[in-house]
Amino acid sequence: MTGTRHRGGAGDPRPADEDGEPEWPVPAKTPTPDETAETDETGETDAAEPAELFEGERLQKVLARAGVGSRRVAEDLIDAGRVQVNGKVAVLGRRVDPEQDVVAVDGTPIGTAQGLAYRLLNKPRGVVATAEDPEGRPTVVQLVPTEPRVVPVGRLDVDTEGLLLLTNDGQLHHRLTHPSFGVEKEYLAEVEGELWPKDLRKLRAGVELEDGMTAPAKASSPAPNLLKLTVHEGRNRQVRRMCEAIGHPVVRLVRTRIGPLVDGSLPPGSWRDLTRDEVRALERAVVEEKAVNAGKWRPGDVTGRRNR
Repeated sequence: MTGTRHRGGAGDPRPADEDGEPEWPVPAKTPTPDETAETDETGETDAAEPAELFEGERLQKVLARAGVGSRRVAEDLIDAGRVQVNGKVAVLGRRVDPEQDVVAVDGTPIGTAQGLAYRLLNKPRGVVATAEDPEGRPTVVQLVPTEPRVVPVGRLDVDTEGLLLLTNDGQLHHRLTHPSFGVEKEYLAEVEGELWPKDLRKLRAGVELEDGMTAPAKASSPAPNLLKLTVHEGRNRQVRRMCEAIGHPVVRLVRTRIGPLVDGSLPPGSWRDLTRDEVRALERAVVEEKAVNAGKWRPGDVTGRRNR
């Protein structure tokens, strides 16, 4: 994957990462216990090796294609017990189905299916953050290539600008939008009136909204009418409602960060593919944020849509 920027519209999908190395031969069928059992010197037979050692792709090849490292690095990770498949520690020789099995490194799930795409878009104002709009307004999916098909991760209000991730990685999409993970999003808001220290203290402590108290936010004011606000919830239009609650309605709102993802040079309406390092960093952030938030404040029965 590259960090090349693109204007909105059709484009070529990311090329596949193939190194041309030959596969191990795969038996035409899974061996039966009688075929795989070995007899020791006592005459007893060992249990058959599981089918997972014979079916699918080599785990180290899948890890290398996903950008974890070279095949040798992947083998070292497996040998060190740092790779899990479907929640169990993997061993060398393990094969997987990249489309079905859940592969994790150090507890962090990674996307292994082929053809995964991760587009970072700078959404302009007036564009709807959905795949389709019944009112016929322009949508974010019209600003990125049609193949492979990607969908927005969460939503930004039609009048909100800034960074939006679109992907076809269903596992990562779920983790980024589920309330239990709480990945941070940072916003820069131009507001009405001049912000005072007491306003920032309210935001940091949490403010009362019609659907309950918000979690404490990170808040600072780089200029008298500018607010930098970091939240990890996903309530409907939460940032705008928080600003209204402290008496400073939003004039303009821009999302500047999604977890570890930042790009201040991406023009409005343009997109680029995430680099492999960015994808790995995002996957790690999901796991780390869930660990940080575990056992701490939770917004009652509020789940909320991702739409600010």
